[in-house]
Amino acid sequence: MPPPATDYYYEYTECDSTGSRWRVAIPHNPGACTGLPEPVRGTECTFSCEAGEFLEMSAQECTPCAAGSYSLGSGIRFDQWDSMPVGFSSLATSLDVKSTGYVFPCSSTWVPQGNYLESNRDECTVSLIYAVHLKKQGSVSFEYQYLDNNLLFEFFIQNDQCQEMDQSADTKWLKLTNHGEWATHTVNLKSGTNILYWRTGGVLMRSKGVKPVLLKNVQIEGVAYTSECFPCKLGTFSRVPGSTACDSCARDTYAGHGASSCTPCNTTTQYAAEGSAVCKDRPPCSRKDYFQIHTACDQEGKTHVIYKWIEPKICLEGVTGAESLPPNGEREPCPPCNPGFYNNDTATCSPCPPGTYSDGMKPCDRCPAGTEPTLGYEYKWWNILPANMKTSCFNVGNSKCDGMNGWEVAGDHIQSGAGSSDNDYLILNIHVPGFKLPTSMSSHSGTEFGRITFEFETVCVADCEFYFMMDVNRKSTTVVDSWERAKARQTYTHVMTQNASVSYTWAFQRTNQPSDVRRYVNDVVRIYSITVSNAADGVASSCRACALSTQPSSSTCVPCPPGHYIDARTSQCIECPRNTHLVPHATPGLDACQPCGPASKSDKDHSLCYSDCHFTHTEGNATLTYDFSLLGSVGSLMNGPNENIHTHGQLAVCTDNVTDLSITDSQREKGEGINAVKTFICQSTIIPATGRGFHTALASQSINLADTLLGVTVNSTLDGIRVSPELYPQTTKKVPDVNFYYRSLEPTSSCESGRSAVVTLRCNPERSTKGELTVPSQCPAGTCDGCTFHFLWESSGACPTCTERDYHQIEGACKGGQQDLLYVWTDPKLCMGGLTLPEKKTLPCEGMEFWVRLGAGMGAFTAVLLVSLTCYFWKKNKRLEYKYSRLVISANKECEMPGADSCAVMEGENEGDMEDEIVYTKPSLLGKLKAIASKVKHYEHVQLNSSHSKALVWS
Repeated sequence: MPPPATDYYYEYTECDSTGSRWRVAIPHNPGACTGLPEPVRGTECTFSCEAGEFLEMSAQECTPCAAGSYSLGSGIRFDQWDSMPVGFSSLATSLDVKSTGYVFPCSSTWVPQGNYLESNRDECTVSLIYAVHLKKQGSVSFEYQYLDNNLLFEFFIQNDQCQEMDQSADTKWLKLTNHGEWATHTVNLKSGTNILYWRTGGVLMRSKGVKPVLLKNVQIEGVAYTSECFPCKLGTFSRVPGSTACDSCARDTYAGHGASSCTPCNTTTQYAAEGSAVCKDRPPCSRKDYFQIHTACDQEGKTHVIYKWIEPKICLEGVTGAESLPPNGEREPCPPCNPGFYNNDTATCSPCPPGTYSDGMKPCDRCPAGTEPTLGYEYKWWNILPANMKTSCFNVGNSKCDGMNGWEVAGDHIQSGAGSSDNDYLILNIHVPGFKLPTSMSSHSGTEFGRITFEFETVCVADCEFYFMMDVNRKSTTVVDSWERAKARQTYTHVMTQNASVSYTWAFQRTNQPSDVRRYVNDVVRIYSITVSNAADGVASSCRACALSTQPSSSTCVPCPPGHYIDARTSQCIECPRNTHLVPHATPGLDACQPCGPASKSDKDHSLCYSDCHFTHTEGNATLTYDFSLLGSVGSLMNGPNENIHTHGQLAVCTDNVTDLSITDSQREKGEGINAVKTFICQSTIIPATGRGFHTALASQSINLADTLLGVTVNSTLDGIRVSPELYPQTTKKVPDVNFYYRSLEPTSSCESGRSAVVTLRCNPERSTKGELTVPSQCPAGTCDGCTFHFLWESSGACPTCTERDYHQIEGACKGGQQDLLYVWTDPKLCMGGLTLPEKKTLPCEGMEFWVRLGAGMGAFTAVLLVSLTCYFWKKNKRLEYKYSRLVISANKECEMPGADSCAVMEGENEGDMEDEIVYTKPSLLGKLKAIASKVKHYEHVQLNSSHSKALVWS
């Protein structure tokens, strides 16, 4: 007896070489093989059913799906993500930081969130993988939301061991671009086994995580057949047989799994959002369920505050604990029109006609002769939303807040609305079709085209985040800056450096955690004013002086040549003085030309100041001359895996490619990317391709660190920027460090005066001329406070130019009548280029021997003379000793009779006989010389005291 049909199911065998296959019965319980139907020849291998049908294996015929189910015919769809579907797997790649040898462990996965799949929120690289075998060529399509440009999202396919990167995988950042609409992407698949990869990885983690990528509705076409239909998921239904998809239940209805229709809720006590699986009880109304707005001005110029329920209204009035709408406020005068608009005795404000201006409170007036309107937007009163602005709301999971206002006007400010849940994005957008410089500035090159300034504050108790973004030429939306949690009232400015169509967007999210309710409705962001300068379609709130034609009969404004300012007295264009640069937003006059800093000069257009790579420093009597051109035009620094810094010389370029992988290397080098930064110093976050599993190196977070050169000096401070000596301890002070000071004039949320940078050039003869860039060890990111960046560039090319004081002469020994004169550098050599060492010289050394012999002869003569003098004085001393002795004896002798006529030794007397009567010790030569002097003095003293003796001596 054959087993019942419920004990087995049918499958096809693999197709053979002739394209044939067999249908076989497979028991549900392994081993129960008796009584099964015999194999029969199956349908052709290329056979497939149409969408809405499935292959009924018993009859091997296509059969329509029943109501409450659907099929794709030769495809499969994954649209329910309560759990990870069978066949999908998530693989995390650990980050190996080679510079430290540390392995960053990763256990992140893609997380099912019901209607969608959510990627990881950290820096790990996580791949979502699915393998499918296709009998014929097919395709894969999926919907996704890409919310963060700090995250890479790529999709690629591996087919039959040949990996093919899908370069068109729309890695363009879609955050808020479509106001909450999911983007759909489709890729063709080859027959055979296809392995699909959805890969994400955080570019930079720092203090916070990244926004996840969301994925849903994965559909694959090209499978051989489907033997069963897919039941409709919760909250959806298919009313008729043969459906190819299921529809979502309308609001206030619900449906279970595999439903053919939706069941209405009891709308008096229950509610359900679109696509709900169950109805929920309506809560009592509270303050979270209504908001206030200002009405538009009426014919009498009055307005008042009114309160409205948040739609769709889900709360109940008139029950215990419920709140009612507050009464409307009293009518009050409308605020004045915004600058550039006027009130023509109607309920609305109208823009001033071209060539006129108004402060918003007076009628429009024509600009005086010699002036022109200052075009732009200046919104500071918010009675109605301006015509060039729009607001919207979207939810990351679905479209449940579509149609709701994201922002509401509130008189002196505009603030974020309620939304449908706390993780909704509340969007405010303003579109600028282009920029128009004042006539006198229209020919200037390298200047800013406009700037946007807004004043705001955030009031939050949750982890709210406020974004400011821009989309240039409708290509890609990028985050300019963002603020987290509560922030005090402050002003922010962004400079536009290209003349293009741009949309500025503000987005507010109360929390980035999944949420279906409103708990933090009181968390708001308020914008008090928005100002855009030089907007092409703007209005004028004032007029500015302009240059007049040289023709006396004309009063038309004319463009000034580059680098010229307007003279306030003559209204003529005058060129800025040498080595000054023109400030675009300065008032007309000579003050618009600002002097360049020390050791810098201006370009021919007076648009910027730069260094010509030559620097001179004088200290005492020494003058050091530097030529930094040997260092090259561009230097770079890789600080670990995350930072790449270009600096010095020609303008450097940093380009993002995370949000646009289609940018070529040549475009990136020229700064042609959408998010390119071209300036003196820029910084990018870099992730190498190796070690992370990505198919290309990634660059993101390109920022401008230095668009203005302040000056070059050996001093440690300049214009409020200071270089701390402890950042770079100096081993020698013979050659001082040279500091290049820069500043970025664009302020940020944390740097009100803009970022600044100092590049310290240090002479190091052990380095190459290109040298090496480093950052302080105390500040691995190059900055210790987030605003001032420090870089040390050690190079032999940073040494001063060599001069005569940097070498000395060495005289060689005289050999064979020849002597060498050598020249060597003073050690250590702290110079580069300049003078070269003189050639070795060989000179005859005869002249030198003559002087040596002459010196030796003079020395010998001097020695003989000294010996002769010594002998002479010794002889003389001997005679004086004798005479002195006789004189002393004669002076001390007692006698009554006069003495002889002379007691001196007469000539011819035998002195040798006399010497026998006197005994004395023979002194040394030095002693004798000393004794001569002393005895002569004593002898003269005796002469002065004895006239008798005097007569004896001088008779």
